[in-house]
Amino acid sequence: MSAPVFVDTNVLLYAVDTADPQKQRAAAAWRSMLWQSRRGKISYQVLQESYAQAVRKSPERAEAARAEVRDLFACDPVPVDAAIIESAWSLQQRFSLSFRDALIVAAARTAECPQLLTEDLGHGQDLDGVVVVNPFRIGPSELDATP
Repeated sequence: MSAPVFVDTNVLLYAVDTADPQKQRAAAAWRSMLWQSRRGKISYQVLQESYAQAVRKSPERAEAARAEVRDLFACDPVPVDAAIIESAWSLQQRFSLSFRDALIVAAARTAECPQLLTEDLGHGQDLDGVVVVNPFRIGPSELDATP
């Protein structure tokens, strides 16, 4: 089995958002591949942000958003604890990241994911052993060819 991949909030949101059909298709393909292969990893932060953003955009989707979050509990999300916060502070300072992004990278490191699927950081950027993969620049079939 190939290495696990940490999935950021935006990928989960685009997978269900019909506003941008091209990004929706790409995000849905990533989510499908990563969850079918059991390579997808997330944190409780990602779940919380996904729910909050989904409900903010479409309050009528609250129950559907809750169901999606409940389904993702099966992925054994990484809890944000003191060690992740300490690591995030270090990453924030070292790479000039927002604290939110630093928490995501720290959780990816904790989950031993060499790749982070997000559009929020620079594609190909190496953040202490976690390489950023923009899910809208490459497709799931190209993942293992990415350094």
